Amino acid sequence: MKLWVTIGLAVLVAGSSACNTSQQSTVAAASPPHAETAVPPTAVALENVFMASGPVVVENQVDVAALRDGLVVEIYVQPGDSVRAGKLLAKLDDRQVSAEVEAAAAKVRSIEANLKNWKAETKVLQSDLARAQKLWDANVITKEGLEHAQYKEEADEFEVQRETESLNNAKNVLTSLELEKEKTRISAPFDGVIARRYVRVGQKVSVSDRLFWVTAMAPLEVKFTLPERFLSKLHQGEQLTVTSADLPAEVKYFAKVAQISPVIDPSSGTIEVLGRVVGTAPELKPGMLVNIRIDLMQ
Repeated sequence: MKLWVTIGLAVLVAGSSACNTSQQSTVAAASPPHAETAVPPTAVALENVFMASGPVVVENQVDVAALRDGLVVEIYVQPGDSVRAGKLLAKLDDRQVSAEVEAAAAKVRSIEANLKNWKAETKVLQSDLARAQKLWDANVITKEGLEHAQYKEEADEFEVQRETESLNNAKNVLTSLELEKEKTRISAPFDGVIARRYVRVGQKVSVSDRLFWVTAMAPLEVKFTLPERFLSKLHQGEQLTVTSADLPAEVKYFAKVAQISPVIDPSSGTIEVLGRVVGTAPELKPGMLVNIRIDLMQ
């Protein structure tokens, strides 16, 4: 009898526990619909801020090349030197072209003297023609005598024209040779810094051989690309923040959007943007890779 009572109590307790467990599961399952999903605090900011990267560039940056064949006889600058526009960087052997310039100049002077002589003779013949005309009017000379004076004066005028054209041609030849001589003098095309030197004294160079790499240091610009969706959102004059991983975090510069490509690159789906750095930026150098922050809320 006690055994059956004990079994009954055990069954009753087990049923009660199962009921409580079922109610707890039901409550736990019903609770999620009342919970709220948390929104990351940076989600909104990321919709209005875009980070890009690109190089620092300058408008004036070129390889200065040889304009004629020649032998390098002098070099006046080294990498790192600051130069002004027109400063002499190097010189090629100019002895032969200098001799040709002198010969052409002598020819110009000779033709100028001949031209003066013909002009003087023409004036004499004009005077003779005037006298012949008076003699003809006085019936002193024949018609043939008058025509002879006329033909001589006309012939001298043609000689003056011929010498004038010869002089123009000689002057053009002299100018051409002077330009060739000028090509032996390698000069800086603009204010900047010598970034590289490619030649040595005594080296033979040919036309188009690189001699120096000259780069300006200002104004500095940043060039980067953006997804095509920014084409209608970004406008000229908007402010950009420029930083670099190689500089301290507190070093920041600002730039203004100067140019936005009006077309989209079909291979990448991007547009090219050019920003001009505002003010001086001594830590930024041409060629440096920088980060550009675009804040569309500005």
